[in-house]
Amino acid sequence: MKTKNKPKFQQIIDAAVIVIAENGYHASQVSKIAKQAGVADGTIYLYFKNKEDILVSLFQEKMGQFIERIEEEIKAEQNAVEKLRTLISMHYKQLAADHDLAIVTQVELRQSNKELRLKINHVLKKYLVIVDEIIADGVKEGLFRSDLNTRLVRQMIFGTLDETVTNWVMKDQKYDLVSQVDEVHSLIVYGLNKN
Repeated sequence: MKTKNKPKFQQIIDAAVIVIAENGYHASQVSKIAKQAGVADGTIYLYFKNKEDILVSLFQEKMGQFIERIEEEIKAEQNAVEKLRTLISMHYKQLAADHDLAIVTQVELRQSNKELRLKINHVLKKYLVIVDEIIADGVKEGLFRSDLNTRLVRQMIFGTLDETVTNWVMKDQKYDLVSQVDEVHSLIVYGLNKN
């Protein structure tokens, strides 16, 4: 019985991010997560079925909050080019601000089984819908080419963001991820540009 508005749910989610980032998903016992959260082992099972449920819930919770913030921020932008820049900037800033979360999303989620990956992909769909809407807006506004294959463009945008963050994580965050926003934005927009 998940109760997302209860403080212990959030404590466990936040603890799971730290424990999984430090130990890897497979070596992260529920008891380690409980200890990090400052709760009894049994308390975990009041909120989650098992460790896999914690990982999926963690991703749902963090990604859900992130998607809400993106939707709010891009509403204020004038056009698709600016919306895309905001999306890229927020993507990088979110993960640059939380190294543990970056490790979990870029490394640990990829090592999971097929069933778990399907659940994670389901959560990602809302994010990808935002990307699709930005592409559609850009075409409608005459800023992006009208012959774009939306599915392919979405994969390229998300893939670019995902790969640049993964590379940053693998290099132990030795450089400023957020400083790449303008260059990545420019490269993507140039490829989509109508001119």
